[in-house]
Amino acid sequence: MKRQSQLASKETAIRIQAPEAQDVFLAGSFNDWNPSTMRMQRDSDGSWIAIIPLTPGRHEYKFVVDGRWCCNPSGPEFEDECPGHVRNSLGTLNCTIDVSDESGNSPASQER
Repeated sequence: MKRQSQLASKETAIRIQAPEAQDVFLAGSFNDWNPSTMRMQRDSDGSWIAIIPLTPGRHEYKFVVDGRWCCNPSGPEFEDECPGHVRNSLGTLNCTIDVSDESGNSPASQER
């Protein structure tokens, strides 16, 4: 079985609805939480998108919308039991995405 570091990256789209935003960046476990290296592109419908290579497994991330870190720029941050989010060491929430391998399986559910 391949280890995660040997698995091929998959182009993965991450999107957020933020029509009033001037700048949106993506920061997460995949870029050492750097808030200024992954600028998202504005779509015609007011959403922002980043297509990034991610290895299979779970990745955590947040958006940096006009300089403010958030999961949900259009409303309050999510409750503790919000699907697709986990609490971080700062006491706020991070978004999560699970990327499957070529066979459609998530490495978290596979034998290691």
